[in-house]
Amino acid sequence: AGPGLAPVPGPGCARLVLLPPARGARPAPHGARWEPAEGAGWPGGGSWAAPEGAGRGRWRREPGPAEWSEAVAAAAGALQAGGLVAVPTDTVYGVACLAQDSAAVRSIYSLKGRNGAKPLAICLGDVERLYRYCHVNVPEELLRDLLPGPVTLVLERSEELNKDLNPFTSLVGVRIPDHPFMRDLARACPGPLALTSANISSQGSTLTVLEFQDLWPQLSLVVDGGPIGDIQSPECRLGSTVVDLSVSGKFSIIRPGCALTPTVEILKKKYGLEPESS
Repeated sequence: AGPGLAPVPGPGCARLVLLPPARGARPAPHGARWEPAEGAGWPGGGSWAAPEGAGRGRWRREPGPAEWSEAVAAAAGALQAGGLVAVPTDTVYGVACLAQDSAAVRSIYSLKGRNGAKPLAICLGDVERLYRYCHVNVPEELLRDLLPGPVTLVLERSEELNKDLNPFTSLVGVRIPDHPFMRDLARACPGPLALTSANISSQGSTLTVLEFQDLWPQLSLVVDGGPIGDIQSPECRLGSTVVDLSVSGKFSIIRPGCALTPTVEILKKKYGLEPESS
């Protein structure tokens, strides 16, 4: 393993991949970053004194471009081997597998204890790839106004999508997270990713990798992108806004999520779509 890879603490066979800190993280000297107390016991670190006012923690060396590429390659390799990978997104932490791999899809349901009638979304790296797996009946400009971003668009699925993925519905939710790692990972894989939140079904969404450590033993890889948003804020755990666009000229909000107001404003004011209930 390279300098960005380390064993995950605790039981199980998963490995931990460290990513560069999120936007707005405190700059650190000599290519390092400060980990708060929550991450103080994890691999890596250095011997510098704590930055003033930072509280308990430790320095961790910040991965460079080569380590970023190594992390993407490690995650893509684990997925293509049929594994489940925990990933940071622009909303909450998720668990991904290859959507075209039926055995891996079954593993996600088992991991989460998820109701088999609840669908999984697919994740892509670019809007252009969406047309292969969905029948689109809205302007491409609308797609680009919402994607990438914290929105899941529900559309008619195409015949290209694995028939074992959500076989009970003709629809599929599509995510293109506004997160560089997720987009790079999706581009590195031969087909779409199946993506769901990194938690046991009915439990709260997770904003750090430590919050779902009970799932680590069943994962091939855990990608640590640091805390996502404010871990004290309930609003940061809402997940993506899920909107059904499968009916021409209409939209239906399936889950309000974290981006409801701007999403509805775009759909109604810019494109003249009407709520399906009306």
